[in-house]
Amino acid sequence: MSCNCTANPIDLAPLMDILNPYRQNPKGALIPVLQKAQEVYGYLPQEVLECIASELRIPVAEVFGVVTFYAQFHLNPRGKNIVRVCQGTACHVRGGSAILEAISHHLDIKPGETTKDLNFTLETVACLGACGLAPVMMVNDNTHGRLTPDDIPGILDSYLA
Repeated sequence: MSCNCTANPIDLAPLMDILNPYRQNPKGALIPVLQKAQEVYGYLPQEVLECIASELRIPVAEVFGVVTFYAQFHLNPRGKNIVRVCQGTACHVRGGSAILEAISHHLDIKPGETTKDLNFTLETVACLGACGLAPVMMVNDNTHGRLTPDDIPGILDSYLA
């Protein structure tokens, strides 16, 4: 069984390479396949989910159920830079909400959204584990601490270079 790649605007050839090792024994393959597919596409488009379901011989609803259950999977395109803003107790007490507001204002998006140019996705998290640096945000793997709202434009703009 194989997916009809010609009817889709998304190139599914890389997905076929991901699926090859699992075709003979698809049991337990769903999560690793989803993880690898998301690495390739940056998110999990509908066409990819349908193809995975077809190739692993499981219902699309089951694939969708797994994708929506786990926070690691994304159904929409995400930004090149993921901005995570801590909303934990230490950050909250030290002005974390003002930091989130400054980021949201600067990027013109709300938490959970991605900028139209796909440069940034904004997320809130319960804790980044850097309470001594509160308030804190991470951009990709870089931690920025002891923030003030005035710091935000310079930090975010540095990721556009």
